[in-house]
Amino acid sequence: MKLTVQDRESRGSAESRRLRKQGLIPGILYGRGQDPQAFCIAERELRRVLTGGAGLHAILDVVIDGDATKARPSILKSYQQDPVRGNLTHIDLQEVRLDQPIQARVVVELVGEPVGVTEGGVLSQVSREVTVEALPLEIPEHLELDVSGMAIGDTVRLAELPVQEGIKFLDDPDETVLATVTMPTRFVEPEIEEVEGEEAELPEGVEVPEGEEAPEGAAEAAPETAADADSGSEGEPGPAEG
Repeated sequence: MKLTVQDRESRGSAESRRLRKQGLIPGILYGRGQDPQAFCIAERELRRVLTGGAGLHAILDVVIDGDATKARPSILKSYQQDPVRGNLTHIDLQEVRLDQPIQARVVVELVGEPVGVTEGGVLSQVSREVTVEALPLEIPEHLELDVSGMAIGDTVRLAELPVQEGIKFLDDPDETVLATVTMPTRFVEPEIEEVEGEEAELPEGVEVPEGEEAPEGAAEAAPETAADADSGSEGEPGPAEG
């Protein structure tokens, strides 16, 4: 895809802010053995290119100041976004040779509904991207993984992803997990065991109103009755003195 940019001589945060106010995005093109080239591009034009069919993996024919005879095939190296508004604030491009392989991160899309999900399982995508190596024009927009045959307890690794001609996977094929189907996690509340203790015996003549419990230690400390209080105040008769 053709990408026309404008050369810019000055750099710095002040210059970048001035460009953004004009609807332009500052960027840098890193060449093969050449000095980095500072440029700017209209945000609308940049979004049009990056949201095309090839997405972020598009091969861009970068034309500086309208000189189409010096188009430089490049790929998107990195970009920055405003954390609040989400709009692009800066991009880096990397010039490439179309006859030499490059490395890129490619999204893995899951296709189909697993058998295990219809039986109550849960499908989880563990790795959403994998690293591939291929010629710039052979980098796929995405990779598809058919998960319709997965049952509960199944795991699909990178080694099981269909290989495409001209594409080499660089991640560990046996350690890179792409998707799993597991049973749903259930939260079970722990049962609280009641500690059985001996019931306190109430002293004779003391009753507990209905719906209330006997106070702790009621059997040990019984209230004095009126008769006990009278006898205690007068004292017990002692033995007669001879």
